[in-house]
Amino acid sequence: MPKFPVLTAKQVIAVLKKLGFAEDRQKGSHLVLINLNTRARTIVPIHHGKTINRFLLKGIIDDAKVTDETFFSLFRK
Repeated sequence: MPKFPVLTAKQVIAVLKKLGFAEDRQKGSHLVLINLNTRARTIVPIHHGKTINRFLLKGIIDDAKVTDETFFSLFRK
């Protein structure tokens, strides 16, 4: 697995919104986002002061149905 940068939930959500995801609902500390065009759905845990584990980040990217390169290119913008 390539070395992923350390990201917070806020940063991950910002990139997902750039990809066309919208907030669907939230239950506790888990935010469900959905892309109405691709019907992709992913869940982002929001725990303030903590970062997203790289394995969980890979799972979120896979759920979003985008490549790692696409996701991280939007993160850098």
